[in-house]
Amino acid sequence: MEPNFTWSEPLPLFANLTKNDQYIHHALAIEKSFDLIYRSLFYAGTKFSLYFVDGFAKDDLMVQILRHLSSLEPEDLHPNAITSLLVTELSYIELEATGNMEKILNAILSGPLVLLVDGCTEALIIDARTYPARNPDEPDIERVVRGARDGFTETLIFNTALTRRRLRDRSLRMEYMQIGARSKTDICISYLEDVADTQLVQHLKAKLEGIEIDGLPMAEKTLEEFLFKHNWNPFPLVRYTERPDVAAIHLLEGHILIYTDTSPSVMITPTTLFHHVQHAEEYRQKPIVGAYLRWIRFIGIFASVYLLPLWFLVALEPSLLPEAWRFIGPEKSGEVPLLLQFLLAEVGIDLLRMAAVHTPSPLATALGLVAAIMIGQVAVEVGLFTNEVILYVAAAVIGTFATPSYELGLANRLVRLTLLIAVGFFHLAGFIGGILFWFILLASMRSMHTPYLWPLLPFNGKALLDILVRSPMPEKEKRPRVIAKEDRSRM
Repeated sequence: MEPNFTWSEPLPLFANLTKNDQYIHHALAIEKSFDLIYRSLFYAGTKFSLYFVDGFAKDDLMVQILRHLSSLEPEDLHPNAITSLLVTELSYIELEATGNMEKILNAILSGPLVLLVDGCTEALIIDARTYPARNPDEPDIERVVRGARDGFTETLIFNTALTRRRLRDRSLRMEYMQIGARSKTDICISYLEDVADTQLVQHLKAKLEGIEIDGLPMAEKTLEEFLFKHNWNPFPLVRYTERPDVAAIHLLEGHILIYTDTSPSVMITPTTLFHHVQHAEEYRQKPIVGAYLRWIRFIGIFASVYLLPLWFLVALEPSLLPEAWRFIGPEKSGEVPLLLQFLLAEVGIDLLRMAAVHTPSPLATALGLVAAIMIGQVAVEVGLFTNEVILYVAAAVIGTFATPSYELGLANRLVRLTLLIAVGFFHLAGFIGGILFWFILLASMRSMHTPYLWPLLPFNGKALLDILVRSPMPEKEKRPRVIAKEDRSRM
């Protein structure tokens, strides 16, 4: 007969092992799921029940625990079996006793071993799990010429350990929580307690605890949509990184990090627009070299947004150019209107990018050759595109790939398309109006109460200079005022 229970009410553990087994078997459908393992054991004159998920448990450790249990005598488990096992008999670090049935069910599904003892109203949770994990290799989209080669993985505990390795600060906090009624996804909020804004930390924790959803299949991206809401605004309100050194740098500045299990990307908040245009490579070189690289990157980002609309504008209105610069315009517009050429080229580039993502690596080079040589060359020869369109689209795409933040690169692509359409219909007025629209949008945005265009708006000359020119680290005596609210001194 199945025990009566309700999911909404917390249920304490029974003193009768048979009742506990009935409840767990019914709640988790042990007989239906082949990977949920149940073992009925009898040691030292006492009945035990062991539950775990096949594939999560460390086999060698489990064998050692069972071997030790088999050597126990009845008097070793008196007067309280759970206390004796917890304090004396089981020489393992990550042990916990609980009498909450819901916590026991969550523990079984999360990976730890759960050991129940007949006659006890508590069970032992033995965190002897190991998740399938890859090596902490360098992330593909944040590579550096010289620097650390380790990167975050899909395992939460590995990621927090990589951060701890770089910040051995006693004020570094790693606060754990679970989100998702069904997925029970592990989340970690990390910050420096004596540097980060305490009110912002509490605000962020309250928003995370208020999330009501069945699961987080897309991990940190789902969290972002719940936390920041502006889902139809293309500009990213958080920065993602897969590099532990980048995560440590932002912690030192006063940012709050959110780690999500199953994701190699760590969410950094709050961020401004200018956090998305900096790269770790700039800090791995001499300051003057880093400043040069940063300006080259700025030029690429600027070109990815404005180069195509500007050329399109002067192609439509050659009178805007001085006589010496008239060669910039197209010699002939071709059979297809320029605006349609640009839109077709943009769609083609996105199709090529998506095809490259889904193409096996050995075939990716062949795909690029087909697209660049065959399709591009033939399209020009048949009059579908002009040479200038191919040239400027290629330059804009290179600028997009030079953008450090993948999310900002995608947002800039939408800005470019908007400006192209505005120029195509309204010429100079459309170009100016489009720029004003996007600037007003950026100026009105805030990321966790932080102005998105800081230090440009509100203006902070010293902080803006530090963004434009990569200054030497000994000169960075203060943390950003808009981020760090507590200890602002770095020296």
